Amino acid sequence: MSQENMIKFECTECKRVNYFSSKNKKLLKERLQLKKYCKHCKKHTLHKETK
Repeated sequence: MSQENMIKFECTECKRVNYFSSKNKKLLKERLQLKKYCKHCKKHTLHKETK
């Protein structure tokens, strides 16, 4: 993955960065929100894209 398209996902409950992904920033302007498993909270929580 190229660094330009890399995004980080942060848990909304514990505020830790758990996941990395990529997206096409030309097509998707808004920030992504996904329900992912947080190993620190030990449950599925909402993860938001950070800078």
